[in-house]
Amino acid sequence: MRALLIFLTTCGLFAAAHAADPVTGRILKVLPLLLDTHGRDATSPSLFDRDAYQAQLKLNANEVSAIRYDVLWKASRILGEKVTLRAELRTVGARGIPQFKTLETEATPGSFRRWTSLTLGGEDFQKSGNVVAWRVTLWCGEKLLDEQKSFLW
Repeated sequence: MRALLIFLTTCGLFAAAHAADPVTGRILKVLPLLLDTHGRDATSPSLFDRDAYQAQLKLNANEVSAIRYDVLWKASRILGEKVTLRAELRTVGARGIPQFKTLETEATPGSFRRWTSLTLGGEDFQKSGNVVAWRVTLWCGEKLLDEQKSFLW
């Protein structure tokens, strides 16, 4: 009986400690990838081929139709809430005029890491020009959980 009481007390303290933890979230990796006119970032599944194809697309800007940001993230301690992934882009358009673009999507957190894509394509991509800096943030409501940004941000 005494062992059961100690076990239940320990479980209660453990549950209370986890309930008091703040909401946590992390952005683990951000991969900016250029997409060709067929929507591909590579011609084969090989990472070496992907990097070579990305270099080719950077040299031939007329073959690029969009830019996609693949974000690896993780959020915990969020019960029934959605998180927001936001990519903020600083671009230089025609005649050197700077512009600011925001891409945003909602996602449902789980127990494991997740990949989420944010894409700037079509007419918005054509008007925006070259991306010179980016910042990706993870939000839970109005609370900023984490961010990753490029060197020039």
